[in-house]
Amino acid sequence: MERIAVLSDVHGNMTAFDAVLRDIDTRGITTVVNLGDVAGKGPRGSAAVARSRERCAVTVRGNWDDFLPDPATVRDEALTWWYEELTPDDRAWLRGLPLVHHLELSGRRIRLLHASATSVHVRVHFHHTAEEFAGMFATTELTGDGPEPTMVGYGDVHDAYVETFESRTLFNVGSVGNPLDEPTASYVVLEGDPGPDASAPFSLQVVRVPYDVEAEIAVARDLRMPQREAYAIELRTAVYRGLHAERGLRADDV
Repeated sequence: MERIAVLSDVHGNMTAFDAVLRDIDTRGITTVVNLGDVAGKGPRGSAAVARSRERCAVTVRGNWDDFLPDPATVRDEALTWWYEELTPDDRAWLRGLPLVHHLELSGRRIRLLHASATSVHVRVHFHHTAEEFAGMFATTELTGDGPEPTMVGYGDVHDAYVETFESRTLFNVGSVGNPLDEPTASYVVLEGDPGPDASAPFSLQVVRVPYDVEAEIAVARDLRMPQREAYAIELRTAVYRGLHAERGLRADDV
């Protein structure tokens, strides 16, 4: 049996990333696939790039990996800060990441990507339509002519879930560095026999890893990262920053 750890959306949160990698090591898993959004939103994007290059067998391109390295997207204080925190080599590596990765375990053809089969910038939420579900399994310009998948795994929405319908499974690995379903890092472990033997057992496990949220917030404050108060609320509460004002959330209160 082969075991593969699939993670996503580190977003420069090295405290969470290293906690997840330690958990993966404890389980004896040696193959790690990263579904993108390595940098941005958190304070240590360059370190996250270095760790992903060191530890992940494959990293696919996320929406932040796609737009952040482009100088044309540097248009406000926060984006400028996250862009300049990366080295030129970091930016070149992010721009060169593949858009999709395929593997086969116990006869299940698994497609791994960041957001959707349409684009790294097209989002498919947990509460999606039947058409959006079907679209994740479609062959598109982004996916190329790889095998038609029976399973699709993705990140992007920071909300871990597993859904099976008519023998097709869609799963989201959640977020390592910026979870928005509960304030603990998440990733997925896939286990099965490599190849087409559908008689072999298969498992998919969502793993939640607590980490020192306050230590990560302290790093953001010490580095004077822009938007660090919204970042602190998100890490503590798993509530998306666009809802903070509506819910009356302030960093001093949570």
